[in-house]
Amino acid sequence: MTDGDTLWVRTSARGALTKVRMQGMDAPESCQAWGPQASAALQARVMHQSVQLQSKARDDYGRLLARVNLGGEDVGRWMVANGHAWSYHFRHYAGPYAAEQAQAQAARRGLWAASAIEPRVFRKQHGPCPHSAAFMR
Repeated sequence: MTDGDTLWVRTSARGALTKVRMQGMDAPESCQAWGPQASAALQARVMHQSVQLQSKARDDYGRLLARVNLGGEDVGRWMVANGHAWSYHFRHYAGPYAAEQAQAQAARRGLWAASAIEPRVFRKQHGPCPHSAAFMR
């Protein structure tokens, strides 16, 4: 794991590792409030597990953009529902996990109890985490 929304997936028993950016959600940066907890939650959920990827694109950093499923469960949805990430939104679209985010907020789960700042706002205010550039390549 590099953070709470990016993971490495081995595509076959002896295959190379592929860097995957989870689609539909945005977890805190590793150097911001709730970042380490989000990363630990993702790691605990998927480490050494067989996952299924649904992807159509790569991002500007060459990462595979994908929905990650574990045993039929959408891991991004699980991350948002448990307060480890935001539903990825833009303009007037609340994102695919808006209902899960609203429930997590109401219950003050995870980052909603920690006064975390949305990652895109954090990056505008502080720039990327010092080590994140190395992980992006």
